[in-house]
Amino acid sequence: MQLKQLANISAALAAASCAVLGQDAQAGTVLDDWQFNSAILLYNETDRVSAGEAILSARGDFGDDKYLNLGLVVDALTGASATGAVAQPGVQCFTRPSGRGSYEVASGDTPLDDTFHDTRVQLDASWEQPLAPNWRLTAGGHLSKEYDYLSMGVNSILARDFNQKNTTVSVGLSYSHDTIKPEGGIAFAYAPMLLRTDYADDDSYQAAFNATRDRADDTKDTVDMLLGLTQVINRDWLMQFNYSLSMADGYMTDPFKLVSVVNSNGEVQQNLYESRPDKRTKHSVYWQNKLHLGGTYLDASYRYMWDDWELKSHTADVKWRFPVSEQWYVEPQLRYYQQSAAEFYLPFLQQSDSLPQYASADYRIGKMSTYTLGAKFGTKLAAGNELSFRIALYQQNPEQDGADAPGVLANVDLYEKVTAVMAQVSYSF
Repeated sequence: MQLKQLANISAALAAASCAVLGQDAQAGTVLDDWQFNSAILLYNETDRVSAGEAILSARGDFGDDKYLNLGLVVDALTGASATGAVAQPGVQCFTRPSGRGSYEVASGDTPLDDTFHDTRVQLDASWEQPLAPNWRLTAGGHLSKEYDYLSMGVNSILARDFNQKNTTVSVGLSYSHDTIKPEGGIAFAYAPMLLRTDYADDDSYQAAFNATRDRADDTKDTVDMLLGLTQVINRDWLMQFNYSLSMADGYMTDPFKLVSVVNSNGEVQQNLYESRPDKRTKHSVYWQNKLHLGGTYLDASYRYMWDDWELKSHTADVKWRFPVSEQWYVEPQLRYYQQSAAEFYLPFLQQSDSLPQYASADYRIGKMSTYTLGAKFGTKLAAGNELSFRIALYQQNPEQDGADAPGVLANVDLYEKVTAVMAQVSYSF
């Protein structure tokens, strides 16, 4: 039944394309000129975030090596997100970032905001064509919209072939402008999280809450540059090497994250909204090899990233595809990721110390290692179509980075592991 539904989708897309082009009975011609890729991804963390994502991309062949690429991504996230505050032996009460509503966290539990939810829609489009013999240009743009986040951007890649098209050198440039408008506004750096119960009435609480807000929204601009080299080593080996540079300027603090201030016994005295730098420069090098080995296909890559936040990361990814029959194949995957902590990452602040210029307790910029272990199963269908299934287990292991846990914090889990399961269904036609 699923295959029949996919066939119906394909037919519907063809009919819609024909209607737009005014070609009533030429669905086959439209499908001949277009290739479609679709996928549905489900992601679920244990007791935390769940996400669902639908992807549809299309590539149209307009002849003379001219192509139009279109993409649509819709995803929804829900569940509980770590706030950055530390666990405590007793029950804790928190105010939501919007200032409306509150929630409690049980004794010993990592503080999580269980109302986290968002929906994002992203559109991508690019045009690709030759400029001259051995020269190709791709130019496009994207638009991404969430409830409190808007991103718009443009990009281009210029590629030059050498050595009878066995060597390709490419240069890419992109620019994006993001607008962040969180519900409740943007708090001042280190503004305290206020509790409604500390005020006599709603009006006095709201006045105090408004005094912690700096502005309603802010922006961020990002410029990315890429230098790439792709080389055919021989008929069974393709190699790629990239260097990329990313420069961001603007609001990069997470408006929903807190950092706890504790006394000498590790007891929370107050929770403050975090503060991050408004500039970030990232560098990365990427090396990928694709090899044909006796009927199997090996895809191995490595990336090293470093930035001026003193965060460094290593990523190794290996996929190996094996045929199991004339139509079916299996592709195991192992991915390992390791990063150091940003220079301003602190799991908590000491009450006896003065406030640093920047501080964040967000585990995502702390020291950690992760691994992903999964497998993809795929089959070739009629007319060259392909159906595949992927399942993977993701394990994230935050690590201590030199901060000793005083008093009661020694008895709680400050670096809680995160486990997730991912499942994906893809169909190409």
